[in-house]
Amino acid sequence: MSDVRQYSAEIRELTGAARAAALDALAEDLSSPDPAVRDDGAYLTAVRWIPQLDEEERRNLGDRMAVRFTDPAVQARTFAPLILARIADAGEWRAPWWEAFAAWYPAETDLRGWDPRLGWLHAAAHGADLLAALAVRPGQDPRPLADLAVARLLASTDHLFDAQEDDRIAYALARILCHPDLTEAASVAWLTPVADAFRQGEPGPVPVWASNTMRTLRMLYVLADRGVRTRNTDEPARGFTHRPAVLEALAGTLAIVAPWTG
Repeated sequence: MSDVRQYSAEIRELTGAARAAALDALAEDLSSPDPAVRDDGAYLTAVRWIPQLDEEERRNLGDRMAVRFTDPAVQARTFAPLILARIADAGEWRAPWWEAFAAWYPAETDLRGWDPRLGWLHAAAHGADLLAALAVRPGQDPRPLADLAVARLLASTDHLFDAQEDDRIAYALARILCHPDLTEAASVAWLTPVADAFRQGEPGPVPVWASNTMRTLRMLYVLADRGVRTRNTDEPARGFTHRPAVLEALAGTLAIVAPWTG
């Protein structure tokens, strides 16, 4: 297990074999079961280093993260989208990374936010962070992003969101729905499978996936109404591209399960 202190140097200060070794150590530590190594050390270092990497280095790191979506260790899987999000922020993205992510995100069964030994896992939230990053990538088609978020929400699970995963998915959807290329029809079409699933509800306890989805849509309604701010910045809030249509569609979808709101 690597010592967190190895990252006191910046990657721009390293060259040749030392630079390659540092990147290898970083990639290894991003799957460490020790949260001090993985989260407090390697992830925070990756946030600093990735903008300083060259194109080949970012692609190599991205390739390694994409492979981790099939890793047997949950923390390796759930930290991969966080790193890919930062790589996307830096301007690199490849179709095979999307394919690996899209296969993993709705299929992941371990949705725990926090584990006493492993620390933050947060599969649902970390996947949403990648969707939010891709939503502002130049040339990105926003429709598959929204569809993937819905696939995650509608997947059967026994994990009730308990660490604001619903807020993070709602934020990702909000970023997607601010995309300037979205048509009005596309801005609401992603809600169709949600509405269909809600209509199949039966008397009895609310299924966990349904509760998670309702809470996500409620937060999304707030964001549609109030606007979306980029996290950790003072930028003014952005409005949804087709705000009235989205508000109406969200209200109609939620009214299926809460008819007193309609």
